[in-house]
Amino acid sequence: MSFLTDRKRAVGLGSAKTGTEHHWQMMVSSVALLILIPFFVFTFGPMLGQPHDVVVAYFARPFPSIVAGLTIVVGFLHFKNGAQMMLEDYVHGFALKASIIGVVCLSYAAIATGLFALVRLAL
Repeated sequence: MSFLTDRKRAVGLGSAKTGTEHHWQMMVSSVALLILIPFFVFTFGPMLGQPHDVVVAYFARPFPSIVAGLTIVVGFLHFKNGAQMMLEDYVHGFALKASIIGVVCLSYAAIATGLFALVRLAL
């Protein structure tokens, strides 16, 4: 029987190498969303239920378009990092790799779709 402490079992296994980077990305995107979400609500909210030509004219201006674009990008990157960390904690083996690839592809596809729709609306 081996009497090893938790520390002795962990020595030599190394770190995951990206834990600190993931943590800081989540903290930075959280603070960015804390600022962006109220701006997005107050710029996007008045346009709900408006006719198409009014919405197009509104999003042709730079401030609402920039706020909407930043909210889309930062929000989905925050989702990607959070979902990846959750999957790393609870899924193992091939399912982990497949689900992380799926989440990353889904996130970037949502960013591209949102920005494409915003550009089409603004131009």
